[in-house]
Amino acid sequence: MGTEIERKFLITSLSEVPDGEAVLYHQGYLSDQKERVVRVRILGSRAYLTVKGISVGATRLEYEYEIPITDAAELLENLCLKPTILKHRRKVVFEGFTWEVDIFHGENEGLILAEIELKHEAEKFIKPRWVGQEVTGAPRYYNSNLIRHPFKSW
Repeated sequence: MGTEIERKFLITSLSEVPDGEAVLYHQGYLSDQKERVVRVRILGSRAYLTVKGISVGATRLEYEYEIPITDAAELLENLCLKPTILKHRRKVVFEGFTWEVDIFHGENEGLILAEIELKHEAEKFIKPRWVGQEVTGAPRYYNSNLIRHPFKSW
């Protein structure tokens, strides 16, 4: 069984986020029900199918499998809910933790989030100055909800 313990935050200023390689992510959802989210994702030259369970605090079950990129492209085009999500992800190491900074495009242009994965929910970490308000428990910021209620419509 896989688990994910993740906390999510708004970015106060992208100009303060350290530069780094940004990888384009294209992802879509076969299911966006909170009890079982099924995601298809292409990042660079690799593709994944991910199944996530319901969140309890910052923790939820997560299973991820690499799939052929041609299958992922067909799923995104033909079976995933629309609109799909395009974003660039930049990984930034700060105080021993890797922060994933997502810069959204398309219908979610203007939204910038940072995520940090933890070993347990009570694990301590230091927030960089460019990390703002925590939105971990706010469903509107879940990627799976951004397909039905894109940031541009808020």
